[in-house]
Amino acid sequence: MALLEARGITKVYRLGQVDVAALRGVDLHVDAGEYVAIMGPSGSGKSTLMHILGCLDTATSGTYHLDGTDVSTLQGRPLARVRNQKVGFVFQTFNLMPRLNVEENIALPLQYRGGFSRRERRGRARTLLERLGLGHRIGHRPDQLSGGERQRVAIARALIGEPAILLVDEPTGNLDSTAGAEVLKTFREVHRSGNTIVLVTHDANVAAEAQRTVHIADGRVAA
Repeated sequence: MALLEARGITKVYRLGQVDVAALRGVDLHVDAGEYVAIMGPSGSGKSTLMHILGCLDTATSGTYHLDGTDVSTLQGRPLARVRNQKVGFVFQTFNLMPRLNVEENIALPLQYRGGFSRRERRGRARTLLERLGLGHRIGHRPDQLSGGERQRVAIARALIGEPAILLVDEPTGNLDSTAGAEVLKTFREVHRSGNTIVLVTHDANVAAEAQRTVHIADGRVAA
């Protein structure tokens, strides 16, 4: 069953008097439970595609359905609601709040969403921390963690809202080889638990973790 269906996605940016096409008619189909890598060199359009799939940006043209919702017709608050409820993000730079401890960082998406008591937010955060082997770090701030631990906290934060899909952008780019292997192992475990993952990378070793790789070049699907 298609969880994500993008057809004919284009993205054109206006730079001064010039139109620059970042995406030129991309088609992408991802089934529920899949682990897909999107791979391409710098400037290929893969990050632009990730932003559109994650509802951080909108396409210039084309259609995009996510978990039964026609996202390409949405803007403003309805688009933000889909992003908050259906998408979990893991970024290369972690994007953790430095003044919040680990538990508070993980629980933050539920606070923004509303409808969860503080006890519920804390309970979900603690369950994820234990699952990812970070129960002993619950009261620490990000600057007291290693790079690999910070990335696993970011993964827990992405999962806490039980999103339909996990979007991952260069997850090992700021990590050494040992920490990177640790993070990739975490993604394997998350996928085995039934989560759908779409991962953007330029690293063939990282892409090899996925079930399927989609190659992007010059704004188009190359293979």
